[in-house]
Amino acid sequence: MATLLPFQWHIEELLFIGVCWATHRSFVANEHQRRLCSWALISLLVVVVWPIGDIAASVSLTVATVQRLVIMLLVAPLLLRSVPIQIFSRLTRPKAVDFVATKVAHPGLALFLVTVLGTLTLSTPLVDWGASSTLGRNIVLLTTLLSGFLLWIPSLAIIPGARRLSPAGRAGFIFVSSLVVTSLSFVWIFSVHSLYPGLHNQQELLNMTPVFDQQLAGFVAKLGCYLPMWVVAFRIFFHAEDEGIPVEESPLQWADVERKMLRIDRQRERAIRRHQPD
Repeated sequence: MATLLPFQWHIEELLFIGVCWATHRSFVANEHQRRLCSWALISLLVVVVWPIGDIAASVSLTVATVQRLVIMLLVAPLLLRSVPIQIFSRLTRPKAVDFVATKVAHPGLALFLVTVLGTLTLSTPLVDWGASSTLGRNIVLLTTLLSGFLLWIPSLAIIPGARRLSPAGRAGFIFVSSLVVTSLSFVWIFSVHSLYPGLHNQQELLNMTPVFDQQLAGFVAKLGCYLPMWVVAFRIFFHAEDEGIPVEESPLQWADVERKMLRIDRQRERAIRRHQPD
C-alpha cells in the first residue's frame, strides 16, 4: 500500500481545519456548539487526509462517495448548527449578503444548486483533475462542503428573515433532496464501462475492478443518502408532533423580526432618497 499510495501530510487541509477550529473557539463560547464544531472538524479530518482522502481522490469512486456523504450529511450540518444565530445575523446584515443568503435559503433554488454542484464535482473532468492535482482535489472538497451547506440551510432555518419551512415542509424538503441529489448514482450502477480514467489501482489496493467499484459507489450513494436523511426527516416530523408544535406552522425567531424591520427601514430610506429633489 505504501508503494501505490505513499503517505502525505496534506498541509493545506490540516491548516484549513486548524484555522476553522481556532476561529470558532474565539467567537463561540457555548460548550455544546464547540463540541459540535469539534466533531464536525474531526470527521472532516478523517475523510480528507491519508489514507481515506488519497484513496477517494485517486483510487476509488466508492470511497470518494463515502467521503462526500460524510462531508455533506455530517460535517456541513454540524458546522451550521455550531454557529449561533447572532453570528449569522451579523454576517448576513449587509444588504448584498442578505439578498444572496435569502435567495439560497429558498428550498427550490437550494436544491437546484446542490444538484448542479454535486453533479459537477462528480463529473469525469473534475474527478480526473482532482486525482492528478492538489489544487483540483481541494477545489472539489470545498465545493462539496459548499453543497452540504446549501443542502441544509433551508431545513435548519438559520438565515434571519429568510423563508422558514414548517416541520412538515422541512421533512418534505429533506426527503425530496435525498432522491434528487443521488440521481447520478443510476448512471454508475448501470454503466458497463469505467467512467473515470483518472482513478486507478482499484484492483491492487481494494481487490475490485473499476467497473465494480463504480457500481458499488452507486449503491453506497443511494443507501448512504436515503437512510440518514429519511431518519432525519421522520424525526423532524414526529418530534414536532411530540412537542405539540403544529407541523404546518413556521415559527419565527426574534432575529427574523429584526431583519424584517431592517429591510423596512432600508425601503423607507430608498423611498425618501427617490423623492428628494436634485
